[in-house]
Amino acid sequence: MLLSLPFISEAQQQITLRNAIDTALRNNYDIQISKNYVEIAKMNNTYGVAGGLPYVSANAGNNASATTSKQIFNDATPDYNLSNKGENVVNAGVSAGIVLFNGFKITATKERLSRLQNLSEIQLNQQIQNIIADIMITYYDIIRQQNYLKIIQNSLDVSRQKMDIINVKKNVGMADAVETLQAQSDVNSAWQLLETQKLVIEQNKSDLLLLISAKKQMEFLVTDTIIIDQTLQLDSIINYLNRNPQYLSAEQQILINEQIVKEVSAQRYPSVKLNAGYDFYQANLNKGAMTMNKNYGPTAGINMQIPIFNGNIYKTQKDVAKINVNNSKLEMESLQNSLTTQAIKTYRSYSTTLQQIEAQRKNFEMTRQLVEVVMQQFHVSQATILDVKAAQTSFENAAYLLVNLQYSAKVAEIELKHLTYSLGI
Repeated sequence: MLLSLPFISEAQQQITLRNAIDTALRNNYDIQISKNYVEIAKMNNTYGVAGGLPYVSANAGNNASATTSKQIFNDATPDYNLSNKGENVVNAGVSAGIVLFNGFKITATKERLSRLQNLSEIQLNQQIQNIIADIMITYYDIIRQQNYLKIIQNSLDVSRQKMDIINVKKNVGMADAVETLQAQSDVNSAWQLLETQKLVIEQNKSDLLLLISAKKQMEFLVTDTIIIDQTLQLDSIINYLNRNPQYLSAEQQILINEQIVKEVSAQRYPSVKLNAGYDFYQANLNKGAMTMNKNYGPTAGINMQIPIFNGNIYKTQKDVAKINVNNSKLEMESLQNSLTTQAIKTYRSYSTTLQQIEAQRKNFEMTRQLVEVVMQQFHVSQATILDVKAAQTSFENAAYLLVNLQYSAKVAEIELKHLTYSLGI
């Protein structure tokens, strides 16, 4: 079984953080949806959608009718009777037009569409950063859980060594039933914890596969360690908060609302349109003295529309648009305060945890040595099984705390880089 383990490990695919992120960028559904929104915004960002390009339309019709009429006159004119006389009217035409001036509304609308495209691209980048952050946190949590597994495996090994020593002592009459039962209970408990921890790791791996939108569940290995970037500085983080996608989105929303104010204001100016066309009309009457009426020829003209009064609707719309601008500015200021507070709190946690890690490494090493010394003493009957249990507990607590501190510092580092739009590998 031991000889076959390396081959089993080689059969499993190894996933690195780079592999996971690259796969997510290709497959993640939320990223694909955000990309589609960017594509929609690009398609809408044209002068045609803004109303600045000419329009051309064609129309045609062929209408037939049958008419019965009777006319009675007061003078000596004889009565006129017409029964089921057919009439056919054919009309066709081509018309075109273009807006020459509408208070610069077209320019404002085009600028708003450009801002909307920028906003969709920023939101795509924000979605990508969110996914990368989630993947990194989940990936390093798998490493943390695997370190837990190593701690439990170490405790199981110590418990088995303790069991072997007690069995040897029992064979020579130097161990009682209490020590034997206690040692066996410790082995069983460690084994159960080991199996439970394996399940936790598998569940975390499933979460990672979900984040990267893997097509199917699969076995894979994670062999990395937690390495913390200790170069982050609070001043730099605060200065770079203006690169945060949420902040940039709020900034774009202000510009969009300002363009809406310009669009609404343009409705109070005159609108000038140039129209041209070609019309054809032919009526086959088949009644009276006229049997056919045909008209055709080009048309052209300039139309002007001047708004005078519409119940103050335009004024109300402009006032509302200005309020929306002020609201978006207030929201950006609130967001900036929130991001600054979040950065400061996260950095405090980051720096404090880094300091604790150094002290905890020393404590971890001391408890590891304590277990070795107590096991040696237990082997020569200079320590009791309770002494071994206490040393094991101290080692486990120190190991768990060290692993948790490393993970917490890494999560804080990820969150700080996420805030400043600087997540990388």
